[in-house]
Amino acid sequence: MCRRLFLLLGLLFSTSAPALEDLAWEEVGRIPHDPRAFTQGLVYGAGALWESTGRWGHSSLRRIDPVEGRVLKRVGLPSRLFGEGLALVGERLYQLTWRSGEGRIYDLKLRLRGTFSLAPLREGWGIAWDGRVLLVSDGSHRLHRLDPLTWRWGEALEVTEAGIPLDRLNELEVVAGRILANVWKRDRIAVIEPSRGVVNGWIDLGSLAEEARKEGGGVLNGIAWWPASENPRGEGILVVTGKNWPWMALLRVPALQSRQPPVP
Repeated sequence: MCRRLFLLLGLLFSTSAPALEDLAWEEVGRIPHDPRAFTQGLVYGAGALWESTGRWGHSSLRRIDPVEGRVLKRVGLPSRLFGEGLALVGERLYQLTWRSGEGRIYDLKLRLRGTFSLAPLREGWGIAWDGRVLLVSDGSHRLHRLDPLTWRWGEALEVTEAGIPLDRLNELEVVAGRILANVWKRDRIAVIEPSRGVVNGWIDLGSLAEEARKEGGGVLNGIAWWPASENPRGEGILVVTGKNWPWMALLRVPALQSRQPPVP
């Protein structure tokens, strides 16, 4: 009797759980990427790609030509800091550090304009602008909301997949009203519904990650949205890369073309 009941319950839950959407994508190009760059954050804006790199004594912030992949400008971080995620709001870049409890603010000439505290977070991982607040990941399943005007923390968004907390959320981007998140040591990007924190799909980049590993690359990490209005292709392009990858891949993702992302 008990065995039959468990089988019925298992069948009920397996059939009632919504299937996650696997977003189709097509690679439309590549640009070179410095294989020494331990990518922690990536964002597009003001006609350039901006990249935050990590590792003690080697962390940096870079401005990159989105067509040729050339590093146009680079500034190093103090050796006590380990660079992490990166967001662009208007004409200000917000860079996280890992375990130093410090965020850094730059202008578009990569001049340091200030710092901010990450307390009470113990670690900084990823950061993105959703049009209202900064979303900050710390390696857990939570995305913390930070107001860059008041520096006050709002209620955290708890991210779940099929009701289970999704840990190790890393680099972030907001595209077409969805939150995209790298998950540390996974070859897929989580697609998150922002009001409830529910993962409703994935972008499976296993084939790209496998190729990059054969060329000496590390884990998948780095997501940027290159909007159609600024792209020579005339369509929105998802730019993805990873730690020490020798290239960035340019992807057409039809599902992300349906709605416009929030405007800072």
